[in-house]
Amino acid sequence: MISANNVTLRLGKRALFEDVNIKFTEGNCYGLIGANGAGKSTFLKILSGELETTKGDVVVTPGQRLSVLEQDHFKYDEYPVLDTVIMGNARLYEIMKEKEAIYAKEDFSDEDGIRASELEAEFAEMNGWEAESDAASLLNGLGIDTELHYSLMKELNGSQKVKILLARALFGNPDILLLDEPTNHLDLDAIAWLEEFLIGFENTVIVVSHDRYFLNKVCTHIADIDYGKIQLYAGNYDFWYESSQLLIKQMKEANKKKEEKIKELQEFISRFSANASKSKQATSRKRALEKIQLEEIRPSSRKYPYIDFRPDREIGNEVLTVSGLSKTIGGVKVLNNVSFIMGHDDKIAFVGSNELAKTTLFQILMGEMEPDEGTYKWGVTTSQAYFPKDSSQEFDNDYTIADWLMGYSPVDDVTYVRGFLGRMLFAGEDGVKKVRVLSGGEKVRCLLSKMMISGANCLILDEPTNHLDMESITALNNGLIKYPGVALFACRDHQFVQTTANRIMEILPDGTLIDKITTYDEYLASDAMARKRTVYTASREEDEN
Repeated sequence: MISANNVTLRLGKRALFEDVNIKFTEGNCYGLIGANGAGKSTFLKILSGELETTKGDVVVTPGQRLSVLEQDHFKYDEYPVLDTVIMGNARLYEIMKEKEAIYAKEDFSDEDGIRASELEAEFAEMNGWEAESDAASLLNGLGIDTELHYSLMKELNGSQKVKILLARALFGNPDILLLDEPTNHLDLDAIAWLEEFLIGFENTVIVVSHDRYFLNKVCTHIADIDYGKIQLYAGNYDFWYESSQLLIKQMKEANKKKEEKIKELQEFISRFSANASKSKQATSRKRALEKIQLEEIRPSSRKYPYIDFRPDREIGNEVLTVSGLSKTIGGVKVLNNVSFIMGHDDKIAFVGSNELAKTTLFQILMGEMEPDEGTYKWGVTTSQAYFPKDSSQEFDNDYTIADWLMGYSPVDDVTYVRGFLGRMLFAGEDGVKKVRVLSGGEKVRCLLSKMMISGANCLILDEPTNHLDMESITALNNGLIKYPGVALFACRDHQFVQTTANRIMEILPDGTLIDKITTYDEYLASDAMARKRTVYTASREEDEN
């Protein structure tokens, strides 16, 4: 168990948390939610001991081990992959290294023998002999091939490092597990594996995530941060949303009844306070009036942007024809004879682990890269707006937000431009902020403003939910659902894909394309069945041989 007792954290004059009391118990998975800037990651750092509180303390049950998902992807670059995972249990790793050092001595003394015996006993008690196989099992579950287990961390790419750091956090059955955005950069198979792992995990989990589907799948409780307080709800994310909305509704209804009673008492007092025969009743009602307290209903600190893509022109029947596109990058064929025809009602989600292939296809379709083979043709009625995965060059300048967006506006009017910025929560002085210093979420909202102001009838979005809070993801999700144009997009948010796409495309590791007119859930179900059939067939062939 881990608990926060009267925790207060002040940053200058601002109190990020004020007298927070909350207890996280064994066997539960808690989703820590709140608006951007509410302090979700900060609270995890307080719980882990990385940050000191201004007041109050954090108490962990004596003897329990706490594990944290590391965010520094370069911290373990000089260590082998397996060692990095096992280091998740620091004491076990210390024993292993001390044992190795003792056994490597040429002048092995009696004292060394006694110490080695003590270490071996502790090692066995901690299931040390299973450490490597347990670490390998976690890595394999997350999609890290066995051949990479003895590689140095620096030899792996960013996505692989994320998986290894996650395996490190999960290793050794920690008593308390703190996970900050664990699904970031994970492919679908790895996310599904993690979901099942956490569902079966019997200890305490506290997780921050912007993935609504993930929170619904794994969470038993929701801890909602708002105005420096944390309110605990039983149930998953959807249950929290319904419960919180119901609570506000009930409070408003209760206040309405109280206001009616207050009005009734005030009218009686006003009419009869000067009447001698009614004075006692008037005095009694004054006392009753003083006792009535209205519930304080503070508006949530959450803010939802208004995302509304309105095409300037209706799209025709001919939208996009892709014929035999192939592209090799770094000696790897990421696109292999990719062909498809896009219809005027299509919203296509590109899914699967081949991220480079998706980005490459989008860059080709936007004219930023030439294919090695094949052609593509946009219909004459189409106009495109593009959300790139890497937008760093877009903001590498000294423009203010307003000036930056003016460069893309069809209307030379700063008031018109500020209207779009206002919809995306850039108010007042925000317009004069330099784009160079914007946060990741602010840059995404700028790019979405640019797409809205373009009036395009075809949107291409490469991982647009990265860096967004749940409120912005929900707004973008709803904006795309009602968008009357066509869209091609890549996104890891399960709910986003399921509710938006009517067609699913997966570019396989060999660069070939699977194209299905179906919903995302139906695709995953059929894909799972196909994989089971493949495994069954392969196992039968092995048995027959």
